[in-house]
Amino acid sequence: MAKKTSTTAKPAQSELVIITGMSGSGKATVLRALEDLGYYSVDNLPIELIPKFAELIGDSPHVSGAALVIDIREGQSLSRFPKMFQEIKTKVRTRLVFLEADDATLIRRYSETRRPHPMGAENSVARSVKGERKRLEPIREIADLILNTSKYNVHELREVIGEKFSGSGHGKLLISVMSFGFRHGVPNDSDLVFDVRFLPNPNYIPEYKPHTGKHPAVARYIRSFPQTKEFLDRISDLLVYLLPHYIQEGKSYLTIAFGCTGGHHRSVMIAEDVRKRLMRAGYAVKGSHRDIKKG
Repeated sequence: MAKKTSTTAKPAQSELVIITGMSGSGKATVLRALEDLGYYSVDNLPIELIPKFAELIGDSPHVSGAALVIDIREGQSLSRFPKMFQEIKTKVRTRLVFLEADDATLIRRYSETRRPHPMGAENSVARSVKGERKRLEPIREIADLILNTSKYNVHELREVIGEKFSGSGHGKLLISVMSFGFRHGVPNDSDLVFDVRFLPNPNYIPEYKPHTGKHPAVARYIRSFPQTKEFLDRISDLLVYLLPHYIQEGKSYLTIAFGCTGGHHRSVMIAEDVRKRLMRAGYAVKGSHRDIKKG
């Protein structure tokens, strides 16, 4: 009688995710998001222990994924990481995620938290950010995924990580539709900007001036002009055409900004209408009105 042999499927190779990047860019948020997805998580593991940690992850049948954070707190030893990372990748499936944000965003975040920058309190935050960015450039160059978190709040960043690492929601695009007033400047974080100052201005009609583009009477007035309807139809068709291409490109967040003179009437009404149209088209859209309360 032939001897029976039992076969078991070989478990999938464990994955190690190494999170690094600029201080204040959201590394702790990303680590917690990965932990919620089932990754074994470690914050600020000494760089000398990373190879051993990776070896243990690769050999463990009980850990399918692990995530750890390294950053500027490692000091001079951080310079050894690029070579170490290349060696680790030959033994364990590894991804390096680099988080960054615009200088102004990082400075604002430190101002809000009142925490000292890891590079020392003797320098200004702006100078520390500049120095840290330069120190981290060799690591950024070898990253598998670079995320600029300037536009994300905590919840949005967690959602992006969930989409990229859980295998669900692949290709989802988070869309922000906003209104603004050119008088107060074009939003720095806008990807697409549309000028709606060619539409008739309710500001010159006394009964509409105190209200915003959210007011039904003001919205009806703006919609009463044929150029408004044509613009909304054309811009909606354009966006519905563009969005799948942005998704295919791998873009995960898109800010569409509509501007009028003060940001009270026309841009508000247009942004609200476009937001609703895109939602009906099946996209996740949030709306905001930057200058609606400004004088």
